[in-house]
Amino acid sequence: MTDDHTTGTARDEVTLGRIETEVALLMRLGEATRRGTGTMEHRLLDRAAYVILRHLASAGPQNVSALAAKLNLDGSTVTRQVSAMQRDGLIGRTPDPADGRGTVISPTPAGLQRMAAVQRARTRLYGDVLAAWTDDDRDTLAEMLRRLNEALESRNRRR
Repeated sequence: MTDDHTTGTARDEVTLGRIETEVALLMRLGEATRRGTGTMEHRLLDRAAYVILRHLASAGPQNVSALAAKLNLDGSTVTRQVSAMQRDGLIGRTPDPADGRGTVISPTPAGLQRMAAVQRARTRLYGDVLAAWTDDDRDTLAEMLRRLNEALESRNRRR
């Protein structure tokens, strides 16, 4: 006679191990696929700049502290990334209306244009990769990835 709790725990460990492996492979293969794609759009922005621009485009102008907190990064890391992006003309700084001593960061039209080009290229890439999948399977994948990201973000906020 087997203990259902022990059997369930062992099954959970196997399933969680599979998830860990698949997420690790997803990250590696996603980056390798992006790098291996011959289109120029994929090389218009590095990953950090793309994520920062995507966030600013959806959330609006923010100061470095808010951006660092949202992206779960150290403020000095975001400051370096933002400085490089400003040199490249991808973002601009304006005085913070809530605190005149600080600045807020917002995407420039050039930054938004590059971000949109990368987003279109990535969308085409995933369209090609998932072409044989049904609409329902693609919808399910999108929902599961959203839930995973939401759970990861929630865990990081609690720290």
